[in-house]
Amino acid sequence: MLYRTLCPDDFDDAVTLYRELSGTRPVADGEFGRDIFQQILTRDGTAIHGAETDGRIVSMATLHLMPNMTYGGRPYALVENVVTLKAYQGQGMGRGVMNALIEAAWAADAYKIMLLTGRRAEARGFYEKLGFDGNEKHGMILRKALPTE
Repeated sequence: MLYRTLCPDDFDDAVTLYRELSGTRPVADGEFGRDIFQQILTRDGTAIHGAETDGRIVSMATLHLMPNMTYGGRPYALVENVVTLKAYQGQGMGRGVMNALIEAAWAADAYKIMLLTGRRAEARGFYEKLGFDGNEKHGMILRKALPTE
């Protein structure tokens, strides 16, 4: 098992993981998707951490480090798109990816790491075992509706 940040060559594996995460929601693919993936990988303060086994990325999560004026100017971190292929779940790979991401955030002197998760008890329990507290704050979302065809 190798934990590392993703690179442009990981695009196909990443798209497979995004599709697993997104279900029926669209995922950027093709040349457009490659361009977006490249933008993510080169964005200052952003990295996609992944677990590689059998020559492919099977788990990943995105870390965004955000500049901040409070807490003495220390950044805060946002975590998004945490996913492990179903065939590899329960083997500690998601935990390894999250631990690598947490270490990166603390190394950047982030004062907190935030994420949103679904309402399933298993998902909440996964993050609580990593030290996240679901009772400290209340997350809210405002979504823009996708255009219909």
